[in-house]
Amino acid sequence: MSALHVVFKVAGGEYIIPASDVLQMESFTGATPVPGAPAHVAGLVQVRGRVVPVVDARARFGMPAAERTLDSRVVVGQLGARVVGLLVDSAREVMKLAPEQLQPPPPLVAEQSRGFVKAVAQVGSRLVMLIDFPRVIGEEKPQ
Repeated sequence: MSALHVVFKVAGGEYIIPASDVLQMESFTGATPVPGAPAHVAGLVQVRGRVVPVVDARARFGMPAAERTLDSRVVVGQLGARVVGLLVDSAREVMKLAPEQLQPPPPLVAEQSRGFVKAVAQVGSRLVMLIDFPRVIGEEKPQ
């Protein structure tokens, strides 16, 4: 059975997360820095009355920082009771993927991505990478 996925971009790469894990997407207008937080934590934002920590996907993926634009988005996801935002370059699309479209990442990608990429799907001429959301937000440690 096909499932909807939210598509977002980070440093030119296209990534997906199951839409069932996403609460909403918000424009990024800045975050309040948190003293002592890891470098990949952009800070705190307020989303609909709720204070949400935001993980900078570029920093988390080890990619160079870039200036934020009007396209920058916070993809707000939920894992159990934990709500976390993922700061991405852009997020404007939802796509439907069948499970058989998702293939394990090539070994080099799996090794180099620190487990952040769970699967890869070819959609027409595009390659999209399914991220391991719990690992990206720091809920789980790499093995």
